[in-house]
Amino acid sequence: MQKTDPNAASGFSYSRSTFEDLVDKALAHASKLGATGAGAEASEGCGLSVSVRKGELENVERNRDKSLGVTVYVGQRRGNASTSDFSTAAIEQTVQAAYDIARFTAQDPVAGLPDAQDIAGANEQPDLDLFHPWDINSEEAARLALACEAAAFATDKRITNSEGAGVSAQQSHFFSAHTHGFRGGYASSRHSLSVAPIAGKGNGMQRDAWYSSMRHASELAAPEAVGRYAAQRALSRLKSRKISTRECPVLFESPVAAGLLGGFVQAVSGGALYRKSTFLLDSLGKKVFPKHVDLLEDPHVLRGKGSSAFDEEGVRTTARKVVNAGRVQGYFLSTYSARKLGMKTTGNAGGSHNLTLTSRLTQPGDDLPAMLRKLGTGLFVIELMGQGVNYVTGDYSRGASGFWVENGEIAYPVQEITIAGNLKHMLAGMEAIGADTYNYGAKTVGSILINKMKVAGSSA
Repeated sequence: MQKTDPNAASGFSYSRSTFEDLVDKALAHASKLGATGAGAEASEGCGLSVSVRKGELENVERNRDKSLGVTVYVGQRRGNASTSDFSTAAIEQTVQAAYDIARFTAQDPVAGLPDAQDIAGANEQPDLDLFHPWDINSEEAARLALACEAAAFATDKRITNSEGAGVSAQQSHFFSAHTHGFRGGYASSRHSLSVAPIAGKGNGMQRDAWYSSMRHASELAAPEAVGRYAAQRALSRLKSRKISTRECPVLFESPVAAGLLGGFVQAVSGGALYRKSTFLLDSLGKKVFPKHVDLLEDPHVLRGKGSSAFDEEGVRTTARKVVNAGRVQGYFLSTYSARKLGMKTTGNAGGSHNLTLTSRLTQPGDDLPAMLRKLGTGLFVIELMGQGVNYVTGDYSRGASGFWVENGEIAYPVQEITIAGNLKHMLAGMEAIGADTYNYGAKTVGSILINKMKVAGSSA
């Protein structure tokens, strides 16, 4: 079973049992008003964020918030309302507001709570080890942030400035229930350490950043290691130059490669599919990636950043292969989008869960140097800028910086370039995926080699 009652040491103001009472009051009042269905969720979050810059403390921020959200159905009409006031009167007013909105909203033939058979029961809610509060005060957080930034400055005298370093310790918990039988909730935590050093002077300055983010503070990278690596990244970009316009293979470093995976997820998510606003319409069962590529979704990874036994609607989650041998085996659907498409929910209301993109061709030794050798001569991208992605057509155009690679070795850093292509062709053109895996939120992927893209640089 999930750990359901975070103790006082967590820093929470409300207990699990209090949240259950609040949610039950809301559901009871919705029933009293005549709602045909209802759901409610009570939640609380709190944390500490500390930032420093150039050896001085900049900000100390403590956050605490709470909310009760209510959804009410009157037939196939739906209304939503929320409040941060947990008094009985406020709860009843919030339910009344949701009920009134539902009464005057147009009917939607697919609106409604999930089907009872899709709901995660109490015995289907394992403890996924997501809650590890960090008992840290502002002085200790500042000490870690200062150590991280100091390590960046100590790496090389060419590290001349900093955008700062920060430490964040956050935790939250919730309880949710609805009238189709779902009851569940859990506590979770997320802690991070980051720094952004600047190398060089004047027009030749370059910045980069690095961070570590984990459920458990003990698993964070050492502040000195984060600082040194961020500094090395900034230093590697000094004396960047432009390159001429050309067409060539492109290797995406693993942190930015996660964005390519995100583009695929968005394109095969329910909202885009039923609105027909995606370049991957009707892609189920079709080959979208090369046959060596697989994509696994596993919602039950212990301490995973995208782990949950149920989605935002209380639907059970299950491990599955979303892509098998390059072919799409499933979409990302909520109850609503599934009904719009005449399909079944996949337990993805609220997003994807712990995705891992792999290649059957990847060998254990396929680290970044090996991937650069596979690239041969082409562009190695470490940063992307702008939002130039059209998910209707798949057209892709973004500002980029990184390195020009010749004969498998980095030749020099490059900047002020644009890479362009079409996501459909880019996904199909994945020649290799590295073993240099990186976890970005709910996505884990190595560096990705795309066979061919347009690179727009200087006209000379």
